[in-house]
Amino acid sequence: MENHAVSMEKIVSLCKRRGFVFQSSEIYGGQNGAWDYGPLGIALKNNIQKAWWKEMTQLHDNIVGLDAAILMHPRVWEASGHVANFSDPLVDCKDCKSRFRADDDTQISPENVEKRTCPKCGGPLTEPRSFNLMFKTSIGPAEDSSSVIYLRPETAQGIYVNYKNIAQSNRLKIPFGIAQVGKAFRNEIVTKNFIFRTCEFEQMEMQFFVKPGEDENFFEYWREQRMSYYPKYGIRKDKLRWHHHDKLAHYAKDAYDIEFEFPMGFQELEGIHNRTDFDLTQHTEYSGKDLQYIDQDNGNERFIPYIIETSAGLTRNVLMFLCDAYEEEKVADKGNDDDWRTVLHFHPSIAPVTVAVLPLMKKDGLAELAKEIQGELKEEFMTDYDQSGAIGKRYRRQDEIGTPFCITIDYDSKEDNTVTLRFRDSMEQVRIARSDLVSRIRAEIKSYSRA
Repeated sequence: MENHAVSMEKIVSLCKRRGFVFQSSEIYGGQNGAWDYGPLGIALKNNIQKAWWKEMTQLHDNIVGLDAAILMHPRVWEASGHVANFSDPLVDCKDCKSRFRADDDTQISPENVEKRTCPKCGGPLTEPRSFNLMFKTSIGPAEDSSSVIYLRPETAQGIYVNYKNIAQSNRLKIPFGIAQVGKAFRNEIVTKNFIFRTCEFEQMEMQFFVKPGEDENFFEYWREQRMSYYPKYGIRKDKLRWHHHDKLAHYAKDAYDIEFEFPMGFQELEGIHNRTDFDLTQHTEYSGKDLQYIDQDNGNERFIPYIIETSAGLTRNVLMFLCDAYEEEKVADKGNDDDWRTVLHFHPSIAPVTVAVLPLMKKDGLAELAKEIQGELKEEFMTDYDQSGAIGKRYRRQDEIGTPFCITIDYDSKEDNTVTLRFRDSMEQVRIARSDLVSRIRAEIKSYSRA
């Protein structure tokens, strides 16, 4: 019997078939750890970013945005600890030459590490050794030690070195936050699970600056805020859980991850960390600049702020939304076990295409009328136009890319200016006046709830 459960293989196949994600440099055999986002993929990614940005900077009066440079002074990464500490312990098989992270139980069990045997072929393993994850390059005309520079492995440091500039120029008072979305680069030796772990990726990070002593309250506040965010955009609550870090990074006072149940099991989606004053203290020492905050409302009290960090992977969010939305659904019980449809149950605010306009026939002026209606809708929504094939097949194509609404124009539309509005999740169809389309779709988006 055919298996209709979601799997990573099905997600990868759909993404390539429908233009969400392609292998980078595929015609040359592909570049490991890098992926290209096609027309639907970039639309989905942009919508996810837009939703996060709205959540942070529009709905919070005390959070502002930043777009820091990817290339930063090398001393930044010395101060942050990345040059000395940002590494993975790796082991190699001497026989089959496979490489594994020694600290990742999903790659190699502790028993294999202890016995030093390869989980693939049983051959002997090398001793663990550290491998720095930063991409190193050079800047300027000469390639020597003075020209070394790094591609940033995270976006957070750009926020820390700019925090006083932003606080002063925007007259911000603690507590306040700085949000940023941007590219980061990590020389991941083992990339796997499609776009889950890659060498080039995008982060959505917000660093929240608070007074020491108030950090624990804000840490709990942001834990609550971030866990309640994902269900607003249709993510099922039973697919999310907390993971508490027993072993903390050198900068952290406390740390939790929000984990999502991907096809390969629960994996990290977003981290919420209490970073204390470590980062700003380090940058004060290495730069020689005073990064204390001056609280003018409390007698010019001076202190180094504590930082509560929320850090989510944008590209990992793309994969999460795809996996959570994917369903192979039996359409009707008519004695036909092969009557299934593949559907992506995206929230309408996230879906790459909001409305598809479908003329019943190409002839008799229906196509021209459909184009007129699409023109009216595209000012408000991302639209698609499809006049090829039977209407049922066109519905299925839109279901497969997650389009929440389809509008069918038929011969009655020419007579009474009404159209058929179809809903993706329920497949219900209603007749509606052409003039009411925009307001009805807006209302449906605002009240959307995934069953």
